[in-house]
Amino acid sequence: MPSGLGSPRSRPASLPDLGERSTFVVGQRVGRTRRRRRSLPRLLRALELLVLLAGAPLALGLGLHWLLTTPRLAVTRVDVRGASRVGVERILAAAAIERGTNIVRLDTAATVARIVAIPEVRRAEIVRELPHRIVITVEERRPFTLVHAGRLHWIDEEGRLLGPSSEAVEPAVPVVSGLSEEELDSMRAAPGPKARVAIALIRALLRSGSALAAEISEIDMSRREGPVLYTVDGVEVRLGVENWEERLARLEGVLAQVATHDVRMVDLRFRDQVVFQRGGS
Repeated sequence: MPSGLGSPRSRPASLPDLGERSTFVVGQRVGRTRRRRRSLPRLLRALELLVLLAGAPLALGLGLHWLLTTPRLAVTRVDVRGASRVGVERILAAAAIERGTNIVRLDTAATVARIVAIPEVRRAEIVRELPHRIVITVEERRPFTLVHAGRLHWIDEEGRLLGPSSEAVEPAVPVVSGLSEEELDSMRAAPGPKARVAIALIRALLRSGSALAAEISEIDMSRREGPVLYTVDGVEVRLGVENWEERLARLEGVLAQVATHDVRMVDLRFRDQVVFQRGGS
């Protein structure tokens, strides 16, 4: 009987090749079947993704169509906030928002443009409060001073015309005069250049921190040589077109000196020199 032991000099017996396929194994196709089973779910998931991608635009379009047409989002109420000098009905008429308008389709930019076209309105904002309400908030222009052009008109601090004064008032700052009807009418849409100069001069008076602003009753913008001031006592002050801060500082001292004299005109247009004109001369 052959022994299971071998000497170091003996040749190793050949071992059977366990990796060789037997006749039973050769006929099987296990690996391919498993690959097919794994690829089927992937294919189904890819098809589902394609269906979703193809249907998304359709669903989005249907949803958008519903938002723009559904009566559930129809405007039934429009509120106005911030109005005091401008009537609410006037603002609603300018906004022109019809009841039943789809709240999503409302062109807010165009609506705001129509509202701020009202001279007394400086700024407007529109907020949609779903499902049915629109809120319009306005900021009105504040009257700054009066312009005398045949009759008294209010202007704001930017020089925009607000409308005629309906009652007697005593403004806290000088009245502006010397503007033509054409200039006044153009100030409904944009500030006029003369009005801007007059407002800048009024601000310089207010910045002086003295009682000088209360001494000036009128600013005449009709002269080519620049603004002409009139005091409450009727003294004409020719100020020129530049260096207002320095000239206004001199004017305060000059008016104090001529208070007891019959002075009709004070000319401050010349550097380091003041020209007087007495009454009756």
